[in-house]
Amino acid sequence: MKLRLLILAALLALFASACAPAIELRNPSYLQDISLITGEPCASPCWRGIIPGETEWGDALAQLEDDPTLQDVTTQPSEDSSEIAASFQRRDGVPCCLIYSREGEVVDQILLQLAPDITVSEVLDVHGEPTYVSGAGVSAEQASLGLYYPEKQMVVYAFIAGEESGTLTAESEVFAVLYVKPSDMDEVITYNPLYAWEGYQTYATYIDEQYDKTAAPTPSFGATDEVSATDESDATEEAGS
Repeated sequence: MKLRLLILAALLALFASACAPAIELRNPSYLQDISLITGEPCASPCWRGIIPGETEWGDALAQLEDDPTLQDVTTQPSEDSSEIAASFQRRDGVPCCLIYSREGEVVDQILLQLAPDITVSEVLDVHGEPTYVSGAGVSAEQASLGLYYPEKQMVVYAFIAGEESGTLTAESEVFAVLYVKPSDMDEVITYNPLYAWEGYQTYATYIDEQYDKTAAPTPSFGATDEVSATDESDATEEAGS
């Protein structure tokens, strides 16, 4: 297995096991954690004391294993590189989350799939408006808008009820958050086409418009490359192989 954090595609593919009938972005069995808006015990991009770009890999693993609210901490090393990830879930929950390191020395990224306990308006009240937006469709009833906060090194994912008729509203539920180290955030912004934040809009309004920030040519397919909606099926097949 070659580990690649593909932002939304990885989030969907990693937890869509062969036995799972369908991907459900909203699931109350995912991680119950509202630290994104409370800042407790530490504020983004820190999560439970783990800081992308600073926390050593071994220390992060020990912290996850010692946390009584979490279980099934499972490392997933790459077969042909120094990349490594560790997945985990809340106690009595389902697989939801991972930490990732490109070199196996320091945590580079934290990806959390969350129970639908946070709304977009709550995120904006705490963190202000995002700079950029990206979208990805999952099914006729499910889509996602990623809200990019470069200065806070995070991407927040909001649930949208389908590509054709879904709308981002104040009450849209947050189903995931990605925290990354500064250099990875720079790569995400540089190598991905993005839309400028224009407030609460329909999914189609955002996605039908021309990109406000075009992507620079990607030097190589690496850990922070994002996959478009048309590529997600390939990513899912790879994750299941």
